[in-house]
Amino acid sequence: MKRQTYTPATWSAIQAIAPKIGCTPETLRSWHKKHIDQTIPASVQAQSQEQRIKDLERECRELKQANEIIRKAAAFFAQAEKGRPPK
Repeated sequence: MKRQTYTPATWSAIQAIAPKIGCTPETLRSWHKKHIDQTIPASVQAQSQEQRIKDLERECRELKQANEIIRKAAAFFAQAEKGRPPK
């Protein structure tokens, strides 16, 4: 588990704000950590969904290209088959 590290500015802000809201700096730090832990997974999930959409769009393009190649190959071989004598 990665330990949350705070910049000196963040820790100073926590120490300055905590007495104003009637709690200890450690309590405010733990609240801040919980907030960060709850908000970061949502952004990570959104990014992974965006990546999944991009991957699926790329796969769709590739499949359309493959289908077009197969369609052209089938037409080519069908045309070539017309000119051959029956067996």
